[in-house]
Amino acid sequence: MPLFDASSIIHAWDNYPPELFPPLWDWLGQEIADGNLAIPGVALEEVGKKAPECAAWLKGNDITVFPLTSEVLVESLRIKHLLGIEEDQYHTKGVGENDIFIIATASVNGLTLISDEGRQFGKPDILAKYKIPAVCELGDVGVTCINFLQLIRNSGAVFKS
Repeated sequence: MPLFDASSIIHAWDNYPPELFPPLWDWLGQEIADGNLAIPGVALEEVGKKAPECAAWLKGNDITVFPLTSEVLVESLRIKHLLGIEEDQYHTKGVGENDIFIIATASVNGLTLISDEGRQFGKPDILAKYKIPAVCELGDVGVTCINFLQLIRNSGAVFKS
């Protein structure tokens, strides 16, 4: 089951609005109803702050929400230390605390992460500057990370009006 990052579902909401792409949102709603898409609680909170209508839509479709568990918190600390982040000294160009919680949720549950954060070509020398997709690619993290368009392509869904 793929797991949404806030960036991905907000990207979809902003670039493929439901009023212009109803078949896409009908499909997403069905995927959620079938238990094929989920979101971490911290990501849903971010969506609620940045795109309240989108968060309401997700909740109205009863999306599966993954909570922060002790196992996710332990994995978050492991990833944080792997990146060389001490205490709460996150780099402005890298992942933040919620990003690490989201990656850890995908890792602990063996899920693919859907993120539309930009890919970093020629990765930074400092791991703390890595964005979500680059962190997921680290061998010690090993989370598959795709973007929203890849989700659609992987599904084989075709949308016709």
